[in-house]
Amino acid sequence: MSIEQLITEHLDIWTAADTEKKSGRGRSSGSVGSVYGIKKLRELILELAVRGKLVPQDASDEPASELLKRIAAEKAKLIAEGKIKKDKPLPVIEPEEVVYELPCGWNWVRFGEIAQHNSGKTLDSGRNTGTLHDYITTSNLYWGCFELANVRQMPIRDEEFDKCSAKKGDLLICEGGEAGRAAVWFYEKDICFQNHIHRARFYCEIDPYYAYRFFEKLNATGEINDHRKGVGISNMSGKALASIAFPLPPLFEQHRIVAKVDELMALCDQLENQHNNAAEAHDKLVTHLLGTLTQSQNAEDFNTHWQRISEHFDTLFTTETSIDALKQTLLQLAVMGKLVPQDPNDEPASELLKRIQAEKAKLIAEGKIKKDKPLAVITDDEKQFDLPVGWEWVRLAELTTKITDGTHHTPTYVDSGIPFLSVKDMSSGVIDFSSTRFISSDEHEQLSKRCNPELGDLLLTKVGTTGIPVVVDKTIPFSIFVSVALIKAPWELVNVDYLRLLITSPFVKKQSADGTEGIGNKNLVLRKIEVFLLAIPPSNEQQSIVAKVDELMVICDKLKERITSSNKLQQKLADVVIEQAI
Repeated sequence: MSIEQLITEHLDIWTAADTEKKSGRGRSSGSVGSVYGIKKLRELILELAVRGKLVPQDASDEPASELLKRIAAEKAKLIAEGKIKKDKPLPVIEPEEVVYELPCGWNWVRFGEIAQHNSGKTLDSGRNTGTLHDYITTSNLYWGCFELANVRQMPIRDEEFDKCSAKKGDLLICEGGEAGRAAVWFYEKDICFQNHIHRARFYCEIDPYYAYRFFEKLNATGEINDHRKGVGISNMSGKALASIAFPLPPLFEQHRIVAKVDELMALCDQLENQHNNAAEAHDKLVTHLLGTLTQSQNAEDFNTHWQRISEHFDTLFTTETSIDALKQTLLQLAVMGKLVPQDPNDEPASELLKRIQAEKAKLIAEGKIKKDKPLAVITDDEKQFDLPVGWEWVRLAELTTKITDGTHHTPTYVDSGIPFLSVKDMSSGVIDFSSTRFISSDEHEQLSKRCNPELGDLLLTKVGTTGIPVVVDKTIPFSIFVSVALIKAPWELVNVDYLRLLITSPFVKKQSADGTEGIGNKNLVLRKIEVFLLAIPPSNEQQSIVAKVDELMVICDKLKERITSSNKLQQKLADVVIEQAI
């Protein structure tokens, strides 16, 4: 099967897998999102290209062995003319380095055999002299392209210009940063380059674009890591670059390979653009339909819109993103009073708030809690939607008896004892003691005098991913770090599950995001948590809302599991097809 047939006969596999966001420094070809199947298809094209399986061989082509003889003659001539130095002998390619068989007419070589390469000039404003020239660094060099908007200048002497400059057709390769990242300099004007870039200038008109595709293949498969050193910021020395085992085809076949790869990559771009355009249109449709839900006037109106949407669930909610959007919409509807019908016989929330205030006054009189600080008056601008009859706007601190956080100092850890909880132990939405550290009973006793989380209390993350609420469902004692807030309330009057639901709703999540302070690792401060604006329904309706949300979230989670399973299956299919093709 030709590569074109492979692509066209398996289009459903290449484009069916969910879109994944690209990450990491630098740029790559294609759009900001890469479809797994198309990503794997690109890898297959590159793999076939360097194995000699992408285009047919031509028996009339000069074999690579003859090309190597001409390269040796050219190098000898340049050495004799004093233009280059004699190379140090490169190690023989060992059998274990030959990871696949090459076609007749190809040869395995060391990269250093086919290219003269060196790094550029070190920028030292105090010592460098010469004429100012434009120069590029690794920040200008990306996969297959250059960004030249921020090109700077450095002084370079005439006698070092040739070594520190690239001309059209040179392959430039990052020595540092994302080591191995490469692009062919395709501009007519020469450019100077800094010491963290290698310039490879090929002998005997070897196609630099074929070499570029080889490096792109090493990156796609992860093999490039075998030639890097360092953790985090990697490095590829000139010695490492020279020693890379390189599959060298006949010269004319290099050109045919490059043309075919360009053609097929353009097809991949087209497939990816079509997929992304369809995905964008789908997202707009989902957003519009979910918008009709939030615009529902009441629960009856919501049920009408929901019925219309639920008839097309299988075509509308086909991505994890769309399911997440549905979840957020349902939470928003819940806190707006549009998810379940109101019952005029319910005791209004205003009476519930009176009973909460009476309970707090009793605790204050008994010296068990402190009197609340005056809270800011709720303004009309803050009320972003109208509440149903019987509901009330309230600040979080009006419902609670304590809002505090854990210890502000790092405790003394012990091998076993009382669990000490931090954000990482509850970022999943539940308390997880599997990797917590421990403190002594004495230190826990001291810490619990100010902050004592108990069964039924609400915890809230303050740093990292802020605003994650977790209901304490553990009976064992534990302490918390400053990164976690503790919320206590008269839970016999305040429905903790409804309060948790409120805090996860888009309306309160925005307040949570707006309440973070600091640079870098931002902190959700207590005074902002205290003034969270909440919509409180009657007690009975709170229970109905929690039950309805739980019911709908189960549906969403089942849909999401099905989508995840389908994506994994499509990815496996893509992997199998590619494995068979190679």
